[in-house]
Amino acid sequence: MTLLGMVGRLVEAEVRFVVIGGLAMRAHGSARLTEDLDICYDTAPDNLRRLADTLAGWHAHLRGVEPGLPFVMDVRTLRTTPVLTLVSDHGDIDVMDLVAGVGGYAEVLTQSVETGSGGVRFRVLDLPALIKAKRAAGRLKDREQLPELEALLARRKRGPE
Repeated sequence: MTLLGMVGRLVEAEVRFVVIGGLAMRAHGSARLTEDLDICYDTAPDNLRRLADTLAGWHAHLRGVEPGLPFVMDVRTLRTTPVLTLVSDHGDIDVMDLVAGVGGYAEVLTQSVETGSGGVRFRVLDLPALIKAKRAAGRLKDREQLPELEALLARRKRGPE
């Protein structure tokens, strides 16, 4: 399944989330490819249930952990583990309840924009917030992405050419 297919499934399950990683960058015009879906999710109990049920249905389990080790994808796991890097039947997905440099879901939502593809509408972190998040994360790969994101923001501020 594609990343957009995964997004579509989350939308169908009525999970409240914002796409925050590479797919958000692509939505803003980045040329970089990504192999996983990164989301920030609403921690309200009803949303945790829908997200946990969806991920469990995808047989999501911890990435980088030896297969076969016990792991339960449920509301408790989401509630007690703020960042999960998962592998699933449909692809890799990273789920978190907080974005460094931006905040929790409520703050992320206010700094997001709606986009869509293939008939699916969803929210992605806006460019200024993506830049803040990449700076705050501070990893080499995030720092390497900053020039492109800053150029995209500068071009957007200049307007149509």
